[in-house]
Amino acid sequence: MDSFENHAQIAAVAIWIAWLLYWFVSAFGNKAAARVDGWMSFLTYRAPLMLACVLFFARALGRPWPWLVRRFLPPGALWPSLGLAVLLLGLALSCWARVVLGRNWSASVQLKRGHELVTAGPYRWVRHPIYTGVLTGVLGSAFVMGEWRGLVAWALILVSFAYKLRHEERWMREQFGAAYVDYMRRTKALIPGVW
Repeated sequence: MDSFENHAQIAAVAIWIAWLLYWFVSAFGNKAAARVDGWMSFLTYRAPLMLACVLFFARALGRPWPWLVRRFLPPGALWPSLGLAVLLLGLALSCWARVVLGRNWSASVQLKRGHELVTAGPYRWVRHPIYTGVLTGVLGSAFVMGEWRGLVAWALILVSFAYKLRHEERWMREQFGAAYVDYMRRTKALIPGVW
């Protein structure tokens, strides 16, 4: 690994740490929960996320599974540079969505007291812009890393978010009825105009 790739990986880790700090601090002051997801469902979407984190940070997994640390991108400055830009754009989108969602946000599937249906800001284009932003950021990190374990981690997070968003949307349809069904009809879940 050359010096630029090494610096790009350090920068990617620093960006994720800053994002996690923002995520933690901005969780204070959220609305109280009126309905909270059960532990089994919580673990169903958390387990793939935890495994994805292990893949990103435990390069030693390449000993028993060497294909995980093989490169899917050629070495050099192009892919890590592009990856950092994609990472920053994705996490910026997730932060914007978090600000627009306001006190309705929660880490687990919840309905809040006085829960509001938010359709402004990035919610005009996709129903789950936080997930879109995080997935984009993880894809950018995979480009920075350039190894197959980054793409496997991205796929695990996609599976986790796909399960979680279906679960959330069932609750949102129960809470908001026809208004949410109409929102689903006119707005895609993760990728504008596609899915």
